[in-house]
Amino acid sequence: MFAHKKVYRLQILVVRLITFIVLFSVLLYPVTYNLFTASADEIDDLQKQIDELNKARSLSVSATKPLEGQLESLKRQLSQIQNNLDALAAGIKAKQKDLDIREDKLALQQALLETRIKAYYIRSYLTDPLLVIFSSMQSGDLFRELSYRQTVTREDKSIISSITSEVVDLLTQQEKLEKDKQKLASLQAEVDKNAGFLAGEIKKAKDYQSDLTGKIAELSAKQQAILAARSGQFTASIGDSELADDYNASIKGFREAAPSGSFAVFSFGAHTHRKGMSQYGARGRASSGQDYKAILRAYFGKEPVGKDTGGDINVSGFGSMNFEEKYLYGIAEMPSSWHPEALKAQAIAARTYAYRYKQNGQSICTTEACQVFSKSKSDNPPDAWKDAVNSTRGQVIEDVVTFYASTHGGFASPIGWDTTDGSGGGNFADKSYDKLGGSPWLYKAWYTQGYNINSDKCGKSNPWLSGTELADIVNAALVLIKGSSEEASRVTPISSCWGGSPYSMDELRSVASKYGGISNASSVSVIQGNGNTNQVTIDGVSLSGADFKKAFNLRAPGRMSIPQSGFAFFNIEKK
Repeated sequence: MFAHKKVYRLQILVVRLITFIVLFSVLLYPVTYNLFTASADEIDDLQKQIDELNKARSLSVSATKPLEGQLESLKRQLSQIQNNLDALAAGIKAKQKDLDIREDKLALQQALLETRIKAYYIRSYLTDPLLVIFSSMQSGDLFRELSYRQTVTREDKSIISSITSEVVDLLTQQEKLEKDKQKLASLQAEVDKNAGFLAGEIKKAKDYQSDLTGKIAELSAKQQAILAARSGQFTASIGDSELADDYNASIKGFREAAPSGSFAVFSFGAHTHRKGMSQYGARGRASSGQDYKAILRAYFGKEPVGKDTGGDINVSGFGSMNFEEKYLYGIAEMPSSWHPEALKAQAIAARTYAYRYKQNGQSICTTEACQVFSKSKSDNPPDAWKDAVNSTRGQVIEDVVTFYASTHGGFASPIGWDTTDGSGGGNFADKSYDKLGGSPWLYKAWYTQGYNINSDKCGKSNPWLSGTELADIVNAALVLIKGSSEEASRVTPISSCWGGSPYSMDELRSVASKYGGISNASSVSVIQGNGNTNQVTIDGVSLSGADFKKAFNLRAPGRMSIPQSGFAFFNIEKK
């Protein structure tokens, strides 16, 4: 009975388990099918995959946790049932052995039984009192004979009854034993089946979760590409032609054309690492009277020295060429129309950067990943640029990697504030050498894929935000900071150019509500630090500049971004 009860309880649990698995399968299998369907554009399909993987993993974990919670209990019950079955099997084995012995004994007693039955029949006839009375025996012998015959008859009857009962019992026990054997085999098969099913289903769920975890880790790494695309993973240079500003992205355009109540996030600087020389800053310094040595000293802390720079350099895609009169003539990093002292500073910075490649025998690339080289410019260099290279021939800065970028946003590493008085404050942008140099990117709201105004805008014609859109970014930040990995995984752009299945605004607001989310932004304050944005407070929700930047770059509409690399230096304006 114990085994039956245990098996019955186990059956109930297994039924529940099967119900769980059926529901689990209905929910997950369609996701799994769609999950790994090849996409024509992996980046656009990335967020959809992450969302579906996280959903599948969440469902799997949720479905498996109850099973895991019952696993030890079920194992104990299965173990107890198995122990009982083993005991039952041992008992049956002992009974079988006992029955075999009894059967052998009964075979020997069968002849005795037949003799006893025959004798009993005869004696039962001879013990008739009338026959004894009519015999010729004397009375004493008569009573003794009657007593003897009755005793023997009773003994025969007892033996016959005993043997007969034992035979009947043996047959009954054998029949019961066969039934017990069949029942034992059935119970053992059921226990083995349930134990195997339980272990197998949990293993499959665990394997599935492990597979999802691996894929989520892989896709989460790819998710960083979204941030990379919006966080300045390339450094904008000016090139040979100075780019005009974008009216809609300027503070002037925002104040004149944006709807009342709108917000815009303005970055200090372009796609920049903020290291070394600002090209617009060099132009501003040159226009303020500084020569190239002063400019280089300001940005790199050293003046150039003379080196033997004769010979060739290996240039990717073009092979070996003369270092000074071919390679440097083709550097396309600053418009040739700029101030001669700025051009000289650029020539020395470019020469120093490439000199390491020349000395090490390495091939230098021709893109912004190294520094831009133009074969056509090399073949026919503008006079102003040619003069800048020739007049500084052999001059390099020792022990410095001469990084440079178009616009640092008023703050450079390691010099600090890149302003006329070397200090910051609320008016630092007005005092910055970037502004004196005429940078169109000193204070700009970015909403294009690259720094070129004609690059993709993902259907967004301006970088302005409504109160609900800014609130959505605040909610995104709260979920990224406080939410689970599954919740955070859907914090991605709603724009169609990014693909996937991101939260709608309502969905994100619902998730963020438990973390203090807001439905509409109406007020904002920003606290700036030493070249960084320290804190943003929007309708009472305070966020670090870094947290806001991350949320903005993962959630803002279209291709809006804070494009700086490795830091967050921005402001939020309200109209």
